[in-house]
Amino acid sequence: MAKRQFTIDTGREKIPVEGHAHKNVAVKYLMRRRRSLLGTRDPQKVDTLYSSLPTNIKIIGKQLTHEYKINWERVGSAEFEGSRFVFTMDEEQLQDADSIHNVPTVANMG
Repeated sequence: MAKRQFTIDTGREKIPVEGHAHKNVAVKYLMRRRRSLLGTRDPQKVDTLYSSLPTNIKIIGKQLTHEYKINWERVGSAEFEGSRFVFTMDEEQLQDADSIHNVPTVANMG
């Protein structure tokens, strides 16, 4: 499977990237942000980076757009207890996705 073009929309910036699947592109971007937090030693800079982490992210492909809600924790409490800067992703349903992509369906062909 060849890599495809995606755009990551964090609300503050749009970043063009390559990848295979929407979710994998999102995980790779979020892990990069997490690693920058883990590698920073200055507590003030850590606070600034943590406050600027995205809570919603859109991965825009050529045909489909997937939106994810990101929950960040400073210290993991559930699955990865004790780990620092853990995140979970929940895929959100886009409202009226048929009209966004102009997909004809039985409901809107009448």
